[in-house]
Amino acid sequence: MNLDYLVREPENITPNTPILFMLHGYGSNEQDLFSFRETLPADWILVSFRAPKETQFEGYSWYDIDFNNAENFINIDQANESLNSVLENILKIVNHYGLTDSKTHLCGFSQGGILCYSLALKYPEIFNFVACLSSYPEEKLLTDIVKDKKKLERLRFFVSHGTDDAIIPLEWGRKAADLLYDLGCYFTFREYMSGHGVNQKNYMDLMEFFSK
Repeated sequence: MNLDYLVREPENITPNTPILFMLHGYGSNEQDLFSFRETLPADWILVSFRAPKETQFEGYSWYDIDFNNAENFINIDQANESLNSVLENILKIVNHYGLTDSKTHLCGFSQGGILCYSLALKYPEIFNFVACLSSYPEEKLLTDIVKDKKKLERLRFFVSHGTDDAIIPLEWGRKAADLLYDLGCYFTFREYMSGHGVNQKNYMDLMEFFSK
């Protein structure tokens, strides 16, 4: 499945030009995280995907959510389908630009962040910096992750969560710290006085993470 996306290209693209892929949250669209482009490194390629499923109010989602069903909160089949589509599109775009020696980064918010955990931990050889904002690692999507610490050492995670998040509880977000610690991954976990969103301090810390 070809996903729609927005792209910002730097003036010069070489085989080692870094590329960042962005995955928005439920009910949003490709414009959302693309608004970060002004403060992200100017020499990176930025790609912001639009999720395939339509929601109310002209938004999009990676999979359906059932708020009334705690056991089957997310539609796993749809989520896995979206995971495969995102991976396929990432590989296609990296190949299109001839990025044979570059670093590939991920940034996801909420539902998009959930997919970023799965992509990075299933295919750690592909990715480098991974930012997961206001999300959590969904166990049902992490059944076949890589646990070899040598293969995971390329990854660098930035995990952030609002202390007053009413959509994805802080406790769920904290699961990421436990998981990444157990796997021996390099990560930064930060909590902010905010709801389900990215406040100014969170944004500044995120930009610092990507600019390192």
